[in-house]
Amino acid sequence: MSIDDEDRDLFRSSVGTVRRISAKRVQGDRPRPAARPRQRELDEAAVLEELAHAPIDFEAVETGEELSWLRPGMQRRVLTRLRRGHWRVQDEIDLHQMNVEAAAGSIRAFMTAAARDGLSCVKIIHGKGLRSGPDGPRLKRLTARLLSRMDRVCAFASAPRHDGGTGAVYVLLKART
Repeated sequence: MSIDDEDRDLFRSSVGTVRRISAKRVQGDRPRPAARPRQRELDEAAVLEELAHAPIDFEAVETGEELSWLRPGMQRRVLTRLRRGHWRVQDEIDLHQMNVEAAAGSIRAFMTAAARDGLSCVKIIHGKGLRSGPDGPRLKRLTARLLSRMDRVCAFASAPRHDGGTGAVYVLLKART
């Protein structure tokens, strides 16, 4: 499409006088944005989505926080033997699904019964605390605190992996006197 003289004159009379603006900047290409690795971003998003919705095998998860305690005056090899399962577990209690108050009462009652029955080794399953939130394994800490204050307890240590790992403790008790 071509512009005739009449249209050009009409445009100039509408616009009026014009003057050139001298620009000192260079008109050039703007810098291109950095390349984005879209496929890697998509892959990482897919992995996060899978982790968020995939079932978790809590049995395979170890927190790495082993419990162990030895009464002063006892030989270190007692603790080593206890960790290795040298003594046969004669009774056990499972604290899963209990709140702290219920677990404390259950531990006290269980240990009283163990003393009454003359047991030498028992197991307390406190769990690993994986669903305890930011406070961490509350029942695990409670168990350690209560056991270390009981006169009849000689030692306690996290069970071997095949018997609960860091989610359970073996407790060695003094013989009845």
